[in-house]
Amino acid sequence: MFSKTRLDALSDGIFGVAMTLLVLDVRLPSDFQPRDSAELLHGIGDLWPKFLPYLLSFGVLGLRWLANIEVRSRAQFVNREYVSWLLLYLLLITCVPLTTIVVGRFAHLPPAIWLYAGNTLLIAAVGLRLIFITPDLEVGEHLRRRQMSSTVLIASSLLAIALSFIDSRVALWALALNFAVPLVIRWSGPAAMLD
Repeated sequence: MFSKTRLDALSDGIFGVAMTLLVLDVRLPSDFQPRDSAELLHGIGDLWPKFLPYLLSFGVLGLRWLANIEVRSRAQFVNREYVSWLLLYLLLITCVPLTTIVVGRFAHLPPAIWLYAGNTLLIAAVGLRLIFITPDLEVGEHLRRRQMSSTVLIASSLLAIALSFIDSRVALWALALNFAVPLVIRWSGPAAMLD
């Protein structure tokens, strides 16, 4: 048996580091030497292709972290199966900075979208699996919100992959649907998804 408190602390640390690492690729080139304010503003504007994936990734990780802390369990200890799935989940979280860099640099190429959206898809799927194996889970509205959040992440990831076959530059915007999760939850009503 493993202490759930220690695992939660590890999870919080990994999320914090992953969210911090995201911004490292959003930077001006080291050889960029603007001659005036207009050139500096233009250089900052040129960061947009990297800034969008950063915002999306920060939002996705933030929503995943919030969903994790919302799920309540009365268990103080968890078994090896739970730990194994949690470690896989955290491995996928640590991959987000890498996939964000790839999609930030190559969003015009479908494989970059596939890598990024595939990572977010796996995060959501493994997150759902964790819900079903969490011991002494407290059922309630918080659990429904977590499931809805994961479902929207799965749907938006699949949509991004599908759109990449049509127009890779538009595909990444499908993941912005995750910011609508609070509206989707309100719209869907109070019915529990675990019934």
